[in-house]
Amino acid sequence: LNTVVMSDNRCSRRQAMARAAGLAAGVAASVVASPAYAAETKEVLMGSDSGLLAFVPQKITVCAGDSVKWINNKSGPHNVVFDEEGIPAGVDQEKISMIDEQLGEEGESFVMKFDTAGEYAYYCEPHRGAGMQGVLVVT
Repeated sequence: LNTVVMSDNRCSRRQAMARAAGLAAGVAASVVASPAYAAETKEVLMGSDSGLLAFVPQKITVCAGDSVKWINNKSGPHNVVFDEEGIPAGVDQEKISMIDEQLGEEGESFVMKFDTAGEYAYYCEPHRGAGMQGVLVVT
């Protein structure tokens, strides 16, 4: 455990610290051993507060097993479509994309969990021509 906590890998450290805290609190070892125990959900706004057609932040890094929640903020409708050529091999683009779906109302959201490490390029289909695109890095 000491080696993992002192690691330069943020995801390994976070998982080790969460597991150690769980064990100290009396949570069963089988529970804290699951990757979901230390998982987080990061948020990405769809449309900036000033109304720009952008994902905020444009690039985000998460740990394998984490989820990302995209929230319709301004200038909708929006969606999240992953570029088939810009995702890790073996990941099903249709399963992680909002194909034929859009978020029209402010505050609506879309959540997806990512287990496969790599870089994921995505865009908002209605605003792709305006440059509304983002990058997700899963470590």
